[in-house]
Amino acid sequence: MDFLAFGKILSGLSQCGAWGCFDEFNRIDVSVLSVISTQLLTIRTALLINATRFQFEGHDIIMNNKVGIFITMNPGYAGRTELPESVKALFRPVVCIVPDFELICQIMLFSEGFLEAKVLAKKMAVLYKLSKEQLSKQCHYDFGMRALKSVLVMAGELKRAALQLEESVVLMRALRDMNLPKFVSEDVPLFLG
Repeated sequence: MDFLAFGKILSGLSQCGAWGCFDEFNRIDVSVLSVISTQLLTIRTALLINATRFQFEGHDIIMNNKVGIFITMNPGYAGRTELPESVKALFRPVVCIVPDFELICQIMLFSEGFLEAKVLAKKMAVLYKLSKEQLSKQCHYDFGMRALKSVLVMAGELKRAALQLEESVVLMRALRDMNLPKFVSEDVPLFLG
């Protein structure tokens, strides 16, 4: 995302008083972040002085003081950028704990119609934990929540398409189909073992 597009979004949020959450903000290029920090500071200043109108990117716009701007960051992302202090100062940090993969997996499996969700969730959580620890470290490997959710959604689709198959077979097929294509050859036997 470039600073012009970001500026338009910020302008719209400021005028209508909406809240905006920018996911994985630390993936934005440093050169773009410097301009964005100026844009954010302009909005923050207008809020602090209770302005009803303010100058933003060369335009006189209305300020709705109900606007909220939030960001998320993924500290584990390989291509992340360290946020400049000027940007960090504009936000209040909130630390989130690592989610309970097994419980989330169990709930998602139940919602996809799996009756053996508790047992399968435990196995899947262990598999992803061991895969993350024991498979080779590759930049394209992802054993996080997003990848887990993708497998579970696919498992639900497979289950609905093949009602006669055992649930464990359906989940194994989804795990295989979603993971094997991304593995380097030496990791395949370990994953399948």
